[in-house]
Amino acid sequence: YISFGSGGTLSHNQLVELAFGLEMSEQRFLWVVRSPNDGVANATYFTVNSQNDPLAFMPEGFLDRIKGRGFLVPSWAPQAKILGHSSTGGFLTHCGWNSTLESVVEGIPLIAWPLYAEQKMNAVMLAEDLKVASRPKADENGFVGRVEIANMVKRLMEGEEGKGLRSRMKELKDAAAKVLSQDGSSTEALAQVAGKWQAKICT
Repeated sequence: YISFGSGGTLSHNQLVELAFGLEMSEQRFLWVVRSPNDGVANATYFTVNSQNDPLAFMPEGFLDRIKGRGFLVPSWAPQAKILGHSSTGGFLTHCGWNSTLESVVEGIPLIAWPLYAEQKMNAVMLAEDLKVASRPKADENGFVGRVEIANMVKRLMEGEEGKGLRSRMKELKDAAAKVLSQDGSSTEALAQVAGKWQAKICT
């Protein structure tokens, strides 16, 4: 599953390279595609100028070549449901906080591809501290080539690296389920906050 969030976009060149990389990986995928945006720094922010049909920016013949293996969704998809589906084996993500939490809750290992703001710090935490994500190797301009993309996806889905990430993410998933249970610390903390608010309203 590939998504850069509700506001993340790539440059046209990077979008095309990602398409070729996914094709070369020979893996099944669902990709939420936004139109490229070359008019802003790093081409990372969604603007009204990127409302064009994103599928029109794909390489020639790409949609025909991936038919039956890849599925492209323009602009938006129900991410929580996708991550919770049993056929989802990995998530190439911009590392937004909501996406990060949803991945942990569902136990989905990650490819961390941050674009802006706190996403870069999140990517470091996920890859280096928690060790539930891998990161692509970019060139000096931040560009990630198709061969790197293909290899990265294969390692996540078929390689030993992916098995390790999946195992560690399973541990995080179990821990998250525990704190979110009826007697978990997260549930208890939220109940305490709600109780304090209710007390203030009633006084």
